[in-house]
Amino acid sequence: MKSKVYFTRCGLSDGVIRIQQKLGSLLAASRVLEIIRENDTVAVKMHFGEKGNAGYVLPEYMRVICERILQVKATPVLSDTNTLYQGKRTNSKDHLELAYEHGFRPEAVLARVEIPDDTKKENCIEVPIDKQFIKTAKIAKFYYDADALVDVAHYKGHIMTGFGGVLKNIGMGCATREGKLSQHSDVSPFVNARQCSGCNACLGVCPAAAIEMKNNKAVINGALCVGCASCIAACKRCAIDINWESGGTMIQKKMVEYALAVLKNKKSKSAFINFAMKITKECDCLAKDDPRISPDIGIFASLDPVSIDKACMDSVIAACGKDVFKEAHPKRDGTQQLVYAAQLGLGNLEYELITVD
Repeated sequence: MKSKVYFTRCGLSDGVIRIQQKLGSLLAASRVLEIIRENDTVAVKMHFGEKGNAGYVLPEYMRVICERILQVKATPVLSDTNTLYQGKRTNSKDHLELAYEHGFRPEAVLARVEIPDDTKKENCIEVPIDKQFIKTAKIAKFYYDADALVDVAHYKGHIMTGFGGVLKNIGMGCATREGKLSQHSDVSPFVNARQCSGCNACLGVCPAAAIEMKNNKAVINGALCVGCASCIAACKRCAIDINWESGGTMIQKKMVEYALAVLKNKKSKSAFINFAMKITKECDCLAKDDPRISPDIGIFASLDPVSIDKACMDSVIAACGKDVFKEAHPKRDGTQQLVYAAQLGLGNLEYELITVD
């Protein structure tokens, strides 16, 4: 049976107010938010954009979604997790400040904004799934504990997964830093000696005593490293990194297995919204205004995370007359995440696209 994906055509040229109206009509017609019940705490998962980025879903649109959640007397909470790489989103304090800078203040979006601090064990949870690559997923406990999940993603390209939609926003986006590292690489972090100042900050946060100083430079013992990524966040000189290019197809499958873990206790309690506007080559983690690679398409809504990402990909390719994601990242095949997600039972590859005027 085909899944239903609802769609309204719009673009940045329509202006904020018109897009808000179209989003409201889409939510009403699709009824995807009817998964929410009175008194539910609703984790509204999104991406607040890195500093300097302009591709993220605007707070004006998040306000429309939160208004609908409040109407059923539920509590929306806008949220994202901290990043593996260095930047304004590496720790909860700076991440929250950046979200506020980008306009996501509670009074503007009608919701609390929360960035779980995964340096505290009580904010993390291990979810057993026993799949091909991930046996136990490490995710932010906030998403597991929430009564419902509404995922709001900016649909765009991505250097590691070809494209990023709701599957990536959930699988990668709800993971702790340790979980993100397990998806990105099968090797421990390494130290760029030229960048290392010998400050010892990484030694102080390593829980496995896997780092030592040699010639006033940090060295990581891969045999002892537990992959928590604490050293990456602690290094102020960006001297510690991982091999971001490793595992093309594997990273997509790991990401999907993480999405399975996040949604494990959310059957019939999750909804998905993709904004396919300002479709860029790279994700919103880039600290710059990335140029578009596709015309604006519109907004999609569904209860099926696989179908909605597939519908977005098909629509972009149709509008461009070619696979712009494959062209942008020749070594990546984004369909791998869709096929694997369907195999794991996360959703359907076949869908019915319903246009909402």
